[in-house]
Amino acid sequence: MATVVSELEGILLRDPDPFAYFMLVAFEASGIVRFALLLLIWPVIRTLEALGKRDAALRLMIFLAVAGVHMSEIQSVARAVLPKFYMDDVNMDAWKAFSSYPRRVIVTKTPRVMVERFVKEHLLADEIVGSELAVNMFGYATGFVKDEKSPISGRAVRLLGDGGGGPVIGLGRLLSSYLPPCCQEILYPPYASEESPAEQHLRPLPVIFHDGRLVKRPTPFTALVILLWIPLGAIVAFIRIFIGLLLPLKLMPYMAPFLGGGMIVKGKPPSLPLAGHSGSSGVLFVCTHRTLMDPVVLSTALGRKVPAMTYSISRFSEILSPIPTVRLSRNRDVDAEMIKRQLEKGDLVVCPEGTTCREPFLLRFSALFAELTDKIVPVAMNYRVGFFHATTARGWKGLDPIFLFMNPRPIYEITFLNQLPAEVTCSGGKSPYDVANYVQRILAATLGFECTNLTRKDKYKILAGNDGTASYTSVGDQLKRVVCIFKPFIK
Repeated sequence: MATVVSELEGILLRDPDPFAYFMLVAFEASGIVRFALLLLIWPVIRTLEALGKRDAALRLMIFLAVAGVHMSEIQSVARAVLPKFYMDDVNMDAWKAFSSYPRRVIVTKTPRVMVERFVKEHLLADEIVGSELAVNMFGYATGFVKDEKSPISGRAVRLLGDGGGGPVIGLGRLLSSYLPPCCQEILYPPYASEESPAEQHLRPLPVIFHDGRLVKRPTPFTALVILLWIPLGAIVAFIRIFIGLLLPLKLMPYMAPFLGGGMIVKGKPPSLPLAGHSGSSGVLFVCTHRTLMDPVVLSTALGRKVPAMTYSISRFSEILSPIPTVRLSRNRDVDAEMIKRQLEKGDLVVCPEGTTCREPFLLRFSALFAELTDKIVPVAMNYRVGFFHATTARGWKGLDPIFLFMNPRPIYEITFLNQLPAEVTCSGGKSPYDVANYVQRILAATLGFECTNLTRKDKYKILAGNDGTASYTSVGDQLKRVVCIFKPFIK
């Protein structure tokens, strides 16, 4: 069986320089101090490379990025953060040629722990050859790699020999020394795919869930801009939040441009609620869930405070919220009763995905909302940010609104769809699951997203290794969480 071996950097990834990925590990696994230190040493790294000492430059990057970091933190970043940035840099022409062979091996200059999950799950590689980080008895990376004197190409030769039996094709680039000498043929760009026409539609498996605060890949220039912006961004965020708490919601759409933000409202919002008159109930706004701020932004667009059903948000976020929040229990009967009581009082906002998703996908909608009312108004929510994500699975959710407003120009897009006609609701004979799936489909079509059957538990299992259930204890424990979340910035 034919085997293809390819370098990762510069071939399957367009960028041959792994520096930005070490910057991500430094920021997400350790903190802003290490992030800044690695950027400060970047001229030294470039000088070593210019002098032909690429291995020394690589070892210096590895040491500065991971020395003293627990392996569990490095693995967490490799699982939840790096795949998104790797995927954005994939060279599709190279991947098509790579994926057309039955056995696929990747050779990388990056430590194996950083890339293994991505290349096996998304690039469909069978084997990966990379350096191994040295770890002390307490589970912390020393910053060195094992068997530094053993060339990667030699390890690749042994690995390919274990597969046996077929020709070895290499995907290479000029001035590269990482491909093993056992390659019988080396292909250079442009690559010709061995796929049949029927297989041309294949793509790497997409990254649906990812974590981390940084939006852009921290190249040296981008990292410098981020570092310079953080102190100013923190001040801007607190000013925006303070003004937002003081001003009436009706004024916020007019103030947003002066505060550097933006709100784009499409469609026609429903008229004022009629709850309390002639026994009518309120409207249930069913929204896509992009950030913690979705219900607040919806209320701002409506110009009135609409209560929101929430789950697993911090007490800090509840205190800051300018709208009423009602905490769900995840007990179906209890939650159904709470939603009914709220609808008797007036309008209500729910996000049936149960958790946020950053990518252009919608998670499976819970069908509970469809059982409780026929007055359903779907609302498509989306947002654009430049520097920082406003959601987290591994960190403290209380900082989500702060990170949203730390962006230079956060923009929200709200699209109100028409209220569901009676014939597509439960009163028209549809099952709750049919209604939920229908609402998911029309919201996905409005945003240009794809529907999935993935759930909240799927997200947290992938990103954080738990089911995403938050627990709230004493004030002392909450203060400890605050200290933990700020620890990366002072470490």
